[in-house]
Amino acid sequence: MSTAPDYYIAPPCLEPLQILRQEEGFWLIDKPSGLLSVPGRAPENQDSVITRLQQQGGDAWAVHRLDMDTSGLLVVARNKTSLSALSRQFQQRTVAKHYRAMVFGVPVEDEGCVELPLICDWPNRPRQKVDYDQGKPSLTRWRVLERHEDKGCSLLELYPITGRSHQLRVHLAEIGHPILGCRFYGHADSIAAAPRLMLHAWQLAFDHPEVNERVEGTSNFDFESLLNC
Repeated sequence: MSTAPDYYIAPPCLEPLQILRQEEGFWLIDKPSGLLSVPGRAPENQDSVITRLQQQGGDAWAVHRLDMDTSGLLVVARNKTSLSALSRQFQQRTVAKHYRAMVFGVPVEDEGCVELPLICDWPNRPRQKVDYDQGKPSLTRWRVLERHEDKGCSLLELYPITGRSHQLRVHLAEIGHPILGCRFYGHADSIAAAPRLMLHAWQLAFDHPEVNERVEGTSNFDFESLLNC
């Protein structure tokens, strides 16, 4: 009889956490792919952005999250006052979040939007699914940055208006352009085309929680260097 646990164990992430900006009230982080944003329930899944920051000393409060496989910009509060101020901005959708993704295929249109109701596919969690009866509204705008006809893929810029779990992954798969390396919603060819999920949170802008300043961060990522196609 197997003694394997009935939960997913995240493989170790050996890449360091990059702190791009450190203030009294927050950190602006560049998260590597493969690192959890917050610790999981399982003892094996305690390594995360939050636990690594806590180990450096002081409090760390999650304002928002990136999927484990997604890399890029993340803001983390350092006290409850900043947590409240930053969380309010996400709720009011005044935070600007821009992602880039290398996707399978070549879209015909230069830009578009995807609007679908999403809900957790509970028997297959953490997968999400489209559910027109019980799903929550979700909206993503996208535009094509580069078309790689010879490789059968394209670089898109993504603007999520809502922030549902796995929203970008599901939306792109639903329009026939799954993100390369996505093991949840891709197909055999799109999964084999890259060694990791080709999704990166490359720009993040929000109001400073303590002073009158717009904080803007950018994190560049070389997608083409990882392509297998």
